[in-house]
Amino acid sequence: MQQKLNNAIPQQAFDWYDSYAHGEMDRRTFITKLGSLVALGYSMTVLTSALLPNYAQAEQISFNDADIKATYAQFDSPLGHGKGQGYLVEPTHKSGLLPVVLVIHENRGLNPYIKDVARRLAKAGFIAFAPDALFSLGGYPGNDDEGRQMQSSLDRSKIEQDFVAAGQFLKAHKQSNGKLGAVGFCFGGYIVNFLAAVDANLIQAGVPFYGTPAAKALRHNIKAPLLIQLAELDERVNNTWPEYEQDLIAFNVPYQMHMYKNANHGFHNDSTGRYDEVNAELAWQRTLAFFNQHIS
Repeated sequence: MQQKLNNAIPQQAFDWYDSYAHGEMDRRTFITKLGSLVALGYSMTVLTSALLPNYAQAEQISFNDADIKATYAQFDSPLGHGKGQGYLVEPTHKSGLLPVVLVIHENRGLNPYIKDVARRLAKAGFIAFAPDALFSLGGYPGNDDEGRQMQSSLDRSKIEQDFVAAGQFLKAHKQSNGKLGAVGFCFGGYIVNFLAAVDANLIQAGVPFYGTPAAKALRHNIKAPLLIQLAELDERVNNTWPEYEQDLIAFNVPYQMHMYKNANHGFHNDSTGRYDEVNAELAWQRTLAFFNQHIS
């Protein structure tokens, strides 16, 4: 359904949504701009259905799946917000020590799409943990607009430290093989880059989906191999890539970059019309193969 809606609306609507989702445009301006397309014959219902998330469509793996066990776990975060909480999903069809993967949400808290990504990883044999940056404020509120406002109200440096603490917590899991991977989307992609740069020994493999780089002063610390996933139409993030790549080369960081043709920022998120099924599936298979290569 979302793929069809994606083809029904102009690219500028996706660009406006990206600006809105990243705080560069308020909701009133965003809706007003969409209204200008209605005057050209587009349906507001179609536009909003394509651009705004419908999380009922984002479940690929049920929390009742017999191959996984999904719970919540808390962890200490002394340099962050004191305590953190996340969605912990363990495979029940695997035994012994297993690779562990931190799953990092966008700029709006732990929504159903990110929980499903964690379940997909557990189904594939990884222990997955998806922290909620909004835990100190009561957790993801159930809608993205409020979640985005809540996350923007928090101290970014404390959020970063919460994810460092979450990675340390997950790496110490009793069934962990001691190798930590991280995958994140949008803001979460930035956090993957940050985790690789803030501590050379924290993660052993990182997969940032359309995420901006860590601060330049930290990049010399990066040792973990990176799988960079970018969308061809995502001008905002792509503009940061050439300079980041220069540093990865200069510091001898093993990396691969894939640019997904005709894909928008957020193309992996199957709850909105930005979803690109073919590219999302290819990127996901590459992600699993990358983790199997580096942390299994």
